[in-house]
Amino acid sequence: MKFLIIAIFIILAVLHQDFWNWDNANNVLGFIPVGLAYHAGYSIVAALFWAFVIKVAWPTKLERWADGEDD
Repeated sequence: MKFLIIAIFIILAVLHQDFWNWDNANNVLGFIPVGLAYHAGYSIVAALFWAFVIKVAWPTKLERWADGEDD
C-alpha cells in the first residue's frame, strides 16, 4: 500500500505542472478558462487522494498509545 500511495503522489505532482494548458485559450462551459477548470478538478482529485491516505495510513495504534488507551 505504501508503494501505491507514493506512486500516486508522484503522478499527482507531475500532473500539477499542467504545461500542456499554458497556451490554451479555450473556455470550458463557455466561461471558465481551461487552466482554472483543470486545477479545480485537480484539487478535487488531490483532496480525495489525501482522504484515502488518511483513511488507509493513519497510525491509529500510535494515536491510541498517545491518548493512553493502549493496554
